Amino acid sequence: MLSVLFVEDLQVRNMSRSTKGTKEDPGKRVKVKAGLNRAILDQGWFEFRRQLAYKLEWLGGKLFVVLPQYTSQTCPKCGHGNKENRKTQASFVCVQCGFSENADLVGRKR
Repeated sequence: MLSVLFVEDLQVRNMSRSTKGTKEDPGKRVKVKAGLNRAILDQGWFEFRRQLAYKLEWLGGKLFVVLPQYTSQTCPKCGHGNKENRKTQASFVCVQCGFSENADLVGRKR
């Protein structure tokens, strides 16, 4: 039996950028962002993905890396992609077929 897994190609470096800003334009909520950055980096996502790929290859499986752009804007029911499908962070409503779901779950169905 062939195992197939899909993972998003998340850019950890971009997700954990500093928000310090400059003296003229200081960043906002720097302490909160620093805590989030620490949590993101502590997860070891790169190593997890590397090990996952290695183990799947070793067992005859396949790992597919999916670009994260627009994954939660495309309807899993009709395939219509539009930024209007996701007007808020949490909700997804397809403007073409009316399908609605939590936006995070829509991204997983793609």
